[in-house]
Amino acid sequence: MDILSGRILLRPTNPARSHEFYGQTLGLAVYREFGPPDHPSAVYFMGNGLLEVSGHATSSEATGASLMSLWLQVRDVVAEYHRLSQLGVTLLREPRTEPWGLQEAWIADPDGVQIVLVQIPADHPLRRDQRPIETLQ
Repeated sequence: MDILSGRILLRPTNPARSHEFYGQTLGLAVYREFGPPDHPSAVYFMGNGLLEVSGHATSSEATGASLMSLWLQVRDVVAEYHRLSQLGVTLLREPRTEPWGLQEAWIADPDGVQIVLVQIPADHPLRRDQRPIETLQ
């Protein structure tokens, strides 16, 4: 598999507490923020990796496999999904385009940890430089 980038996804039971911990207590710098202003999500720099704190897990879901997942950017999510299905990998959800524009498929490792395979379309904002043209000259 050709991995272009990756990150760890954390689905905390108390998002505000987790943002306080990672952003303030640990002092991780913010790579990007997204989502609604009243419940924002953030991706933090974590050395050579990224930690995304988003979503909300209920107390009944609070197990290691449900609180954490891996986010792996691939070149072709459909091809990887089909290749992995032939290898007997646990498939959780077929590839589809999410409301935020990313193409995602979900699989699981042998311990049940969710792995999100992501393809970023060519026209998605994550692929475009958002700075005004005059600042680039």
